[in-house]
Amino acid sequence: MLVDWNQIVTALGETVAMVVFSLLFAIIIGLPLGILLVVTRQGHLWENALVFKILNAVVNVFRSIPFIILMVAVIPFTRLIVGTSIGTAAAVVPMVLFSGPYIARLIENSLLEVDTGVMEAAQAMGATPWQIISRFLIPEALSSLLLGITIATIGLVGASAMAGAIGGGGLGDLAITYGYQRFDTVVMVITVAILVVMVQGLQTAGNVLSKKVRRR
Repeated sequence: MLVDWNQIVTALGETVAMVVFSLLFAIIIGLPLGILLVVTRQGHLWENALVFKILNAVVNVFRSIPFIILMVAVIPFTRLIVGTSIGTAAAVVPMVLFSGPYIARLIENSLLEVDTGVMEAAQAMGATPWQIISRFLIPEALSSLLLGITIATIGLVGASAMAGAIGGGGLGDLAITYGYQRFDTVVMVITVAILVVMVQGLQTAGNVLSKKVRRR
C-alpha cells in the first residue's frame, strides 16, 4: 500500500498541536502548584501544613492514574470544556490533567535542589518572599527546571500517541487506524520513526538549553 504523506503530515501537525497546547496549559497549572508545594512545606517561606497536605494529596492522586484510564474517566469534563470527547482539542484536556501534576512534582524537586543558603542570603538582604521566589529560587533552579520541562514534554509526546486509542487524532490515531487495524506495517514504522526523532530532538534541545542557562 502506498504511503499517504499528506495524512502523515496532517497527523504530525495534530500531534505537535496537542503537545504544544497541553504543555502550555500544564505549565500554567504546574508551575504555581510546584512552587506552592515547596514554599508551604515545613520550615519554608510560607509554611502551611494544611495547604501542603492538600496539594500533595491532589498531585499524588492524579499521578497515580494511568493516562489511558484518565482519558476515559474525564470524558464528561472534556465534553463540558471543549464540547466533544473526540479529536485533537478533546485530547488536550486529559493531557493537561495528566501532565500538570507531573510538572508540579518536577518543579518541586528542582526548587528543593537550590541551596538554602541562597534564600537565607536573600532574606538577610531584606527580600520579600515573592522576591526570593522570582529573583533567587527560580533563577537558581532554571537549568534543572528546563530539564524537567523537557522530560514532561517527552511524556506528552507519548501521551499524544496514546490519545489515538480514543480518536484523539495525531500520529497515534494514524498508527492505530492504518498501521494496526489495516495491517499497514509501513505506516506503523513511519509513525514510530517520527516519534523517535521527535523525542531525540526534544531531549537534545532541552540538554542544550539547560547547559546554556546553568549558573556556574
